[in-house]
Parts: sequence; C-alpha cells; structure tokens
Amino acid sequence: MKILAVDLGGTHASCALVEDAVILARDMVPIRDLALLGPALPPIQASLERLNRDGSAGGIGFGFCGLVDAPSSRVTSTNGKFEDAPDIDLVGWARSQLGLPLRLENDARLALLGECHAGAGKSETDVVMFTLGTGIGGVAMMDGRLLHGRHGQAGVLGGHVPVKLGGRRCTCGGVGCAESEASGWALPLVCAEWVNFKESALAQQEINFENLFACGAKGDRVALEIQRHCFNVWGATAVAAIHAFDPELLLYGGGVMKSAEIILPAIEEYVARYAWTPWGKVRIGAAQLGNDAALFGVVPLFCEESVRVR
Repeated sequence: MKILAVDLGGTHASCALVEDAVILARDMVPIRDLALLGPALPPIQASLERLNRDGSAGGIGFGFCGLVDAPSSRVTSTNGKFEDAPDIDLVGWARSQLGLPLRLENDARLALLGECHAGAGKSETDVVMFTLGTGIGGVAMMDGRLLHGRHGQAGVLGGHVPVKLGGRRCTCGGVGCAESEASGWALPLVCAEWVNFKESALAQQEINFENLFACGAKGDRVALEIQRHCFNVWGATAVAAIHAFDPELLLYGGGVMKSAEIILPAIEEYVARYAWTPWGKVRIGAAQLGNDAALFGVVPLFCEESVRVR
C-alpha cells in the first residue's frame, strides 16, 4: 500500500509518497510560523494533493515533534512549538480535506520505525535510538513494539534524563538534563562556563559541534576536554537506556553524527565500562536513513498491531 508521509520539523515539513522501502515522490513545505500548526496545514494539504494526484495513497502517516496519544492520533503536549496542535483534530482534517485516514506518531518514534523497516535496525526487535542534534531525542522498541506508556512519554524523553545534580535549567523545566549538558543549543552555554575556554580556538568561531570536533582534531586541549564531557553525557544516557529498556541495539542519528567515527567508539567504551549486561554486549551503531527515517516509518505505522503498545 502507498502511504503519504508528513515529517513536521522546525523549519519545514517533509512530505512524501512511500511504498514499502521506496520513496516514490517527495516535497518540502517551508514552515513560516513555528508558534502555530494551523497555518501550516493548507500548504501541507496542497503538497499531499500533488503527491497523490492519482489517488493511490491509502493513508497519511504524520510525525509530530511533541508528545502524542498514538491510539487517538492527538497531540497532547508541545515544547514551545506549534502550541495550537493539541486543539487540532488532525484525523478530521485528513478525512474532510483529503479523504484519507491519518495516523499520528511522535517524530522520533516514527524515525525508529523507519530504521527498523528499511535501515540499520532492520529485522531487530529490541532497539533504542538517540538523535543528537539541536536537542537530544530518544525512542525505544521492545519485543518489536514501540513503547508508549499511558501518557505517551515512555522512551521518548531520553534527552531529559538528569545527568548532573544541580545542573543547568533545561527547556523542559528540569535541571541537569542530558540535553542541557550536551546538545546543540546547550553547547555555547557549556563552553562559556568552561575553565580557560578563551584559550581555545573554538572561542574565535561559531560554537557548534562541527567546529568543536574540528578543533579537537587539531589537538586543541580545551576542545578535547569539552568533547570528553559530551561523550560522558551521551554515554550516561546510553547506560540509563540500556538499564531501563534492555535493548540489543543502540542506534544514533542526527546532525552531530557527522563525527560518528569519533563519537561511537567513545560511547562504546563508556557502555563497556559502566553498563551492567551480564547476558552479553549491546551493539552500538549509526542510523542509516538520515532525514528520511521518519518518512519510511509511515509504512509500519499502518501495521497497527506490530508497532503500538500502551
């Protein structure tokens, strides 16, 4: 069955027509107002209509960057973006405007479904995936089913596991979260507080992970110290996920993974040292599908029994 996919991001919505493990057509819709979802729906609708000119699609899979109640396909909570989303009936919108059923899922869960359908997690049943970028996303699959929990929060708050008592305030309202210690938005704050940071070449550049790893590669002492701090934070969240969800595979995606050859060995070393897994060794690898992962995830999303658990 062909499925229309919508992956709603921070600056645009990626739309596609997907069949099995093939993207048949795709489109990109700019999002001009991150505060509201309502104004974005007409251009998204127009994009989906273009992609489905022949009427062959059997449904719409919609990935949203917030907490959702998957069984009812309703947004339950956002974090500073699209604040009107909980009041929008997306199922009714899809039915009345496009004549199709819609299934809604958290975007990180949808990405993991995609990796398990057509990427690095293919044929795996127990997987945790982290996305390292502006923030830190996380999602868990157990026994071949996405973990949701009663309130839709299970598994998706990996970036908000506390790693530092009395640490920095996070965007979620917590203190010392992994995201507030080692994410794209937090990195400038971490650097500003680092001892002797002004001596680092990074202090003369835009502070992002690409430049951090570039400075580290040149032997910059402070940059290497901050790298190690981030590795420890990511390693601690990995151990927490292993102890909580008992996966056989940990996957990592996101823009920061351009430096996967440095990051993955560091996380593997941390996990080998601190995770309690008497049964054996958790495999750690890079996600394969990049920004297309959530688009591929809509296919298994329509195999309801295999992907949903409350």
